[in-house]
Amino acid sequence: MTITDIKTYLVHPDHRNLIFVKVITDTGIEGIGEAYSCGPDEATVKVIEDFARWLIGRDPMERERLWALMYQGTRFPGGNVTNAAISGIDQALWDIAGKALGVPCYQLLGGKCRDKIRVYQSTSGGADAKAKVEKYGYTGLKMAPHPPGSEKMAWNAVVRAAAERLGEVREAVGADVDIGVDPHAKIFEPVRALQMAEALAPFQPMFFEEPLRPENIDALAEFKRRCPIPVATGEMLYTKFEFRDLLVRGAVDIIQPDICLCGGVLEFKKIASMAEAFYVTVAPHNPMGPVATAVNVHVCATMPNFLILEYIPDDAPPRCELLREPLKVENGYIPVPDRPGWGIELNEEAFAKYPPAPWHRGFPWREDGSMGFI
Repeated sequence: MTITDIKTYLVHPDHRNLIFVKVITDTGIEGIGEAYSCGPDEATVKVIEDFARWLIGRDPMERERLWALMYQGTRFPGGNVTNAAISGIDQALWDIAGKALGVPCYQLLGGKCRDKIRVYQSTSGGADAKAKVEKYGYTGLKMAPHPPGSEKMAWNAVVRAAAERLGEVREAVGADVDIGVDPHAKIFEPVRALQMAEALAPFQPMFFEEPLRPENIDALAEFKRRCPIPVATGEMLYTKFEFRDLLVRGAVDIIQPDICLCGGVLEFKKIASMAEAFYVTVAPHNPMGPVATAVNVHVCATMPNFLILEYIPDDAPPRCELLREPLKVENGYIPVPDRPGWGIELNEEAFAKYPPAPWHRGFPWREDGSMGFI
């Protein structure tokens, strides 16, 4: 079996583009994956197209060899665009392997540790949180603690508002629903991150996600030693090499690699195994599309140290139209599918309804005209 072509599909169903990847073989078996939408997403598509020239004619079952070809063949360690491209292609190769062998992909990764995957969704406030728990049966949620427009507020006001917002959600869902808080790496100074953590701690958050930027791991490690909440981070890191530094420095309690960005399936599994040796759990970053969710479900099923998976519902248009049969939440969990490969199929006919569009997160200008962190 050899690779004959690699196709990409760039679609914009809601607030951002999604990048689907299809690897085609001479046997008729096709594999699908999803690359991270870094923006500009056309750049990621071009990198995938360039990798296709390296991969066409090669055996798709040689996944480790092809990963090395893409990663090492690029020469310099890649950033988000290159690693997103590698991740999407790699996922598709695993789908091919599962289909060729007639087994679900989790069987190729050591088999299941669990039969269903616990998921959480982000919430905007107390009423919304209560409604989502009642509708989906979630045992976990996540929220931004800082209020909208916080970059223009006095810091003491931001901290007070963060505690009030978390308190509102805690009161709405009760004591036993886990609530993660995510400042989105908008806080520059460790001392201010600690002030916010101390204000939020009485409400017993599940984790404090990205309290600081990822550039200074030593600063994060010092912060973690003082933080009263478990520290989670990792969505902006790539490959086992960057996660190695995070773990060795003792800078994290919960890692959050993104399978569409960190380097793909086996790289994700290696990162999780490294974390297990440090008694660190895994709560994958998963803000992308339904393909990414399916891939995560398979890989997380094989991880002894899996904690919870981020999830965006795929049960309503337009997201439900992107796959023939999206995975669904049942009482706060997604059952692990048992069909060969990832067990999903793209609904390519729907893609034309959602053409790609430029996008970016809002720019957080401060009151003095300087740029904050996104």
